Amino acid sequence: MDSGRFEGKVALVTGAASGIGRATALAFAREGARVVVVDVNAAAAQETADSIAASGAKSVACVADVSDPAACEAMVARTVAAFGRLDIAVNNAGIPAGFGGDFLDTSADLWRRVIDVNLSGVFWAMRAEVPALKAAGGGAIVNTASVASLVAGKGMASYVAAKHGVAGLTKAAALDLIGHGIRVNAVCPGAIDTAMLAPLMADANVAAQVAGSIPAGRVGRPDEIAAAILFLCSPAASYAVGQLMLLDGGVSLA
Repeated sequence: MDSGRFEGKVALVTGAASGIGRATALAFAREGARVVVVDVNAAAAQETADSIAASGAKSVACVADVSDPAACEAMVARTVAAFGRLDIAVNNAGIPAGFGGDFLDTSADLWRRVIDVNLSGVFWAMRAEVPALKAAGGGAIVNTASVASLVAGKGMASYVAAKHGVAGLTKAAALDLIGHGIRVNAVCPGAIDTAMLAPLMADANVAAQVAGSIPAGRVGRPDEIAAAILFLCSPAASYAVGQLMLLDGGVSLA
């Protein structure tokens, strides 16, 4: 383990089978936390939990679709049953909405599914997590928002709407929960090297264009976002309440 910054803490991470969620789960484990790996992909969630266990840390896998309120209640119940408490919740699960196409190309089914997972899923997860966090005497929640929480992009109506909603939900919940000792913040990643971005980056010319549009000259890495999440959950961020940490390589400045 790198340090004991989260020794004795229990962290729940949704969407933890790959990408930012997996990097975050592994990072918490390296720093002493017991980790609950939540994902809709049972095999991949178990693989992440097994990787954590192989490092000497404690972890359990849990299958949950965060768009289902009952599944969110169940994942928190499993956390408390396994480890006795919940101190940290990272609500990272999300789905892409595709890129390109006219506003009118957004089907009703796509709209509902993106909103259900990317926005309502954060609400249902938080609603389930808060009683356990209060029982532990307080804690930290970090939601995965997006640069799309702050700026729009063409052909991404449902995704932009959902992520703008996550930003607002984070701020509103932060005000409601800080009195209970629960800090709520969000990270807002830009283009990150994950499976969600892979279809767009499969074309070398497109990949070069994307990298060229980023002042940092490259897409981000999942571990860079994980580091920011761990900071927001740590005592070093004790005065951060309702903040949206933008991690986009400078795109929003250009």
